Amino acid sequence: MLKCEQECVSFLGSVQLVRIFKVQPIDLTDELNSMEESKETQNHISQRFNAELRALHHQVLGMGGLVEEQLSNAIVALTNQDEQLARRVYTSDYKVNALEVLIDDECTRILVRRQPTASDLRLVMSVIKIINDLERIGDESERIARMALQVHSDPKARFFSLIQHLGGHVQQMVHDALDSFARLDVDTALQVIREDRKVNDEYESIVRQLITYMMEDSRTIPTVINILWVARSLERIGDHARNVCEYLIYYVKGQDIRHTSMQNIEEQAKSG
Repeated sequence: MLKCEQECVSFLGSVQLVRIFKVQPIDLTDELNSMEESKETQNHISQRFNAELRALHHQVLGMGGLVEEQLSNAIVALTNQDEQLARRVYTSDYKVNALEVLIDDECTRILVRRQPTASDLRLVMSVIKIINDLERIGDESERIARMALQVHSDPKARFFSLIQHLGGHVQQMVHDALDSFARLDVDTALQVIREDRKVNDEYESIVRQLITYMMEDSRTIPTVINILWVARSLERIGDHARNVCEYLIYYVKGQDIRHTSMQNIEEQAKSG
C-alpha cells in the first residue's frame, strides 16, 4: 500500500472513532422541573404540618380556657352557696372530657401521618400529657361543685370561707400555667412550680385548722369533712398546674425535669 493510501486509511479511522465516542447532549429540562415540583410539594407539606401544630396549640389553649372557667365557677358556687352555678359546673364536665378525646385523636393522627421529630415531636408528646392534666383539673372542679351542692343549705357552710384564699391561689397558678404555655415562657413556668410548694403549705395549715374545729365541736364533722375534700381537690389542682409547666419546659428546653428538686429544675431550665 502506498504511503498516501495508508495516511488516508488512518485519517478515516480517526474520524470513525470520533463519531463513536462523541458525547451526545442530554436534555435536563424534565429532571429540573421534577426537582422543582418536588421542592414545592415539600414546602407545601411543611406549611400544612406547621398549620396543624399551630391548630393543636390553640386547641389546648381552648381546653385550658374552659377548665379555668369551670374552676372559677366551682369556687364561686362553693363560697357563695350558689346551687344553680354549682349544678352548671357539675353538668358541664362532659365538655372538657370531649375536648380531651378530640385533641388526643388529633395528636395520634399527627404522629402517624407526619412522624414528627425533635421539637415537633416534643410538642405533640407534651400536648398529650398536658390535656390529661387539664382533664384532671376539670374533674376536681366538678368534685368541688358536687360538694357545693351537698352543703349549699348547711348553716355551718361558713367554714368554706377558709379555703377561699387557697382557691384564689390555685386559680392563679392554673392561669399562669396556661399563660406560660401560650407564650412558651419558661420563666413563668418556673414561677408556677415554685408556687406549688406554697399551696401545699397552705393546704396543710387548713387541714390543721379543720381538725381543731372537729375536736371542739363534733357537730361540725360532716361539713368539715366536705371542706377537707374540697381543700384536697384544690391542692391536687395545684399539682396539675405544676405538671403543665414541667411539660412546657420539656417542650421548650428538651429537659425532663419531673421528680427533681427545685434547684435542679432551675439549673436544667437555664442550661437548655
